[in-house]
Amino acid sequence: MKSIVKVSLIPLLLAFLLLAAFSRVHAQDAKSSSSQDRLITSIDLSQSLEANSGWRLIVIQGPNTADPAMMDPIPGKIRLCVTKDGGASCFPSLDGVLRLSSGNDEYSDPRYLNDVRIVRPLATRPILLMQVASQQSVNGNQRLATVALAYDHIHNSLALVYEKQTGKNNDEEIRYIADGPLMGAIISAEPTSDAPFGFWITVNRLGASGDYNQVLRYRSATRYNDGNRLAVIDSEMPGILQRLHLWHPGMRLPRPAGACAEPRLIGQEMWCQSASR
Repeated sequence: MKSIVKVSLIPLLLAFLLLAAFSRVHAQDAKSSSSQDRLITSIDLSQSLEANSGWRLIVIQGPNTADPAMMDPIPGKIRLCVTKDGGASCFPSLDGVLRLSSGNDEYSDPRYLNDVRIVRPLATRPILLMQVASQQSVNGNQRLATVALAYDHIHNSLALVYEKQTGKNNDEEIRYIADGPLMGAIISAEPTSDAPFGFWITVNRLGASGDYNQVLRYRSATRYNDGNRLAVIDSEMPGILQRLHLWHPGMRLPRPAGACAEPRLIGQEMWCQSASR
């Protein structure tokens, strides 16, 4: 009886030792992976958004990961956390800003933080503005998401007041307007899906409710790949302002972003130089 008990304990002892070794290795791997996370930015929102003390934006990026479609590793996933408890919980959740309505895909995870800043569309209304991007596809395209959050003093929380996704490869853009007659507006230019191929121009402005509301949407005069070196939003600015009754022909043309000594209006599109149409 003693010999039987002794023999049966050996495999049990070996199994225990193997399990203990595996647990130590697994714990070391988890610790190593966690130690590779890095803090990208941390912003005190109690100062910049005039929020209650404790509110903070914390952005952390995980380690680079392998991608079978790309030769080089791709940047790790980014976690956007608006928190009032040091990161233990995040509210509102920003995990799905790149997710399509149809669900997750390989471009649903933020991997690049393109922009993060505090803007003031109104003197009394600071906004946290961020843009993140997914991994790149083989042709260099990415999914981009632009979001704006504002502090709700009544409920001591942050609310999402603007959210939009675009691609990158077809001259699309989302732009916050920092000055001029459209100060505080967010303008987007998105490619149309049918000929003649141009862009949908959408203007959102801060409403009385505190959210961004659409005030204008039209099909652009600018055509895709028409040779105009101006960004689409710049080439469309006279048309945008005219539709909003902020400009009319005969007034000085709005100055585009960047160097453009002599902007010209050709048809309904602004150019920096003459062009044959």
